[in-house]
Amino acid sequence: MQLSPNSFVHKRMSPRDLLPVTAVGDDDDSSVRLLNGMEEDAGANGSPSWKLSLPHVLVATISPFLFGYHLGVVNEPLESISIDLGFAGNTLEEGLVVSMCLGGAFVGCLFSGLIADGIGRRRAFQLTALPMIVGACLSASTSSLEGMLLGRFLVGTGMGVGPPVTSLYVAEVSPPSVRGTYGSLIQIATCLGLLAAIFMGIPVRENMGWWRVCFWVSAVPAAFLALCMEFCAESPHWLHKRGRVAEAEDEFERLLGGPHLKSAIAELSRSDRGDDGEGVKLSELLYGRHFKVVFLGSMLFALQQLSGINALFYFSSIVFKRAGVPSDTANICVGVANLSGSIIAMFLMDKLGRRVLLFGSFLGMALAMGLQASAARLHFLGSGTMYLSVGGTLMFVFTFALGAGPVPGLLLPEIFPNKIRAKAMAVCMSVHWVVNFFVGLLFLRLLEKLGVGVLNTIFATFCLIAAAFVKRNVVETKGKSLQEIEIALLPPE
Repeated sequence: MQLSPNSFVHKRMSPRDLLPVTAVGDDDDSSVRLLNGMEEDAGANGSPSWKLSLPHVLVATISPFLFGYHLGVVNEPLESISIDLGFAGNTLEEGLVVSMCLGGAFVGCLFSGLIADGIGRRRAFQLTALPMIVGACLSASTSSLEGMLLGRFLVGTGMGVGPPVTSLYVAEVSPPSVRGTYGSLIQIATCLGLLAAIFMGIPVRENMGWWRVCFWVSAVPAAFLALCMEFCAESPHWLHKRGRVAEAEDEFERLLGGPHLKSAIAELSRSDRGDDGEGVKLSELLYGRHFKVVFLGSMLFALQQLSGINALFYFSSIVFKRAGVPSDTANICVGVANLSGSIIAMFLMDKLGRRVLLFGSFLGMALAMGLQASAARLHFLGSGTMYLSVGGTLMFVFTFALGAGPVPGLLLPEIFPNKIRAKAMAVCMSVHWVVNFFVGLLFLRLLEKLGVGVLNTIFATFCLIAAAFVKRNVVETKGKSLQEIEIALLPPE
């Protein structure tokens, strides 16, 4: 499947050019006057201020923070949990503790599109927080493996709804001039969540029961998210699609400021013309005219997980311990590398472009995995193998954060038309969770059977496959309107 970059319209089209021909004829002069007014308003008033929408976006990023925290919360404490709950030494049950959360996320993700379109983005965040609070409390207080698995599953259902809703919300409440930067905040919040989980897990070495505190603590930001969302703006796009135009105008004024209200509503009215998101069937996403973009998004998430990144986050403590590296120090370095790469990506996203960052990221990850595979075989280097292994790990995480981490989540709202956006994101994120589940479930068993060297070589191979896929199929979206992207990726009806 080849999507040619040459299929883009390189000259930016004006709003007038994107209207159907009949909309600019003599019979519809009002549309022409409206668009002229939009262009004049935009020129006179400039871009909307980012200060009005920032608080709403920051509250929304609590969801990816929780996502990152729960991805890493069992990393350091896993051994203590297994001893305390009586399944120490059983790698399959240890893998289940990790992967049950991912199974729940898959279930939650399946319904994320329906939830986001049905009750709105703001209520979806609040609904997400509920199972995360209950699941965290259950995991913290359980005395059995079954209770831990149920708690992790409940947390996972909230994790499954959170990421796609966050991407939708941030894209729909952000001014166009800072949408890329705000989108990168999602990845940064995830990194901060992972770092928080690492730091929270450090005392578990001296206190075997500390793992329970790690779970109790996670209920606090989830409750904070539910509370603060009560005071945040609803997505004007969702309100407008539901016919609540007056409320959409109020929220636009709240997010963009009064001078930009008229142009925002006019553009939204034009872009929503003919869109019937409620009528989109699953068949249209799986083998209809939208299949190409849904396949592209699904493959990007599948290859992201097959690169081995989350296996590293879940089990880095165990791997570092086997390599003779202090796990707490190494995990902190992993978190810092992840955060540093994400911050750099935020500044490069609109300069180098999504495609360049994604392609270079996967190549860098392949090289880094190659270094780790070599470290597992070159025993004659002595202590040098430790530095090679840790250096390869940090390089892998850093290069992941530059592109393979943040770019897929940013691309989805760009390549999906408004008509299918919520449901298509749910499908792609479901693929993400399925692959993530099996990587988390089987990693320790494969590590036992194949060894570090072979397993890292497999991950490196998937990184090279991902780089080739990006080179062949991903088109650049930097600096192009959503209408231009849709023309390039979707065949005419």
